[in-house]
Amino acid sequence: MLQVELARAQQALEAVNVLEDINERRRQSAVPVRDMRYYAERVRTAQLMSVPTSNEVIAFGHTITFERDDGRTQTFRIVGEEEANPSQASVSHGSPVAIALTGKTVGDVVQLGQRELEILSIS
Repeated sequence: MLQVELARAQQALEAVNVLEDINERRRQSAVPVRDMRYYAERVRTAQLMSVPTSNEVIAFGHTITFERDDGRTQTFRIVGEEEANPSQASVSHGSPVAIALTGKTVGDVVQLGQRELEILSIS
C-alpha cells in the first residue's frame, strides 16, 4: 500500500511538472512533493512482520473475535498503522483495543474502559 501511494504521488508530481506557468507549477506541486516525502520515508522505515506462528496468545497479525458485554460479536485483525481501517475489520497495533488484547488468550475477559470483552477465537 505504501508503494502504491508513493507511485501515485510521483505520478501527480509528473503531471504538475508539465505546466508551463512556474507559479502554478509550484502551487500545484506542494501536495505531491509532501506526499512523496511522507511515503518515501514510510517505505524506507517499514518493517515486514511475519505471520504469527501460534494462535494461543494474541499478537500482531492475529485476527481476533470477541464478544462485547452488550452481546455484540466483533472480529478484527491487528495490523500496522498504515493498514488500519476499522470499517474493514482491521485496527492498528497501537489502538486501545489492540493494546488491551495483546498477550491475552481465548476465554480471557478484558476490561476496556467501561466495557468488557471476552475473547472467543484467535487466528
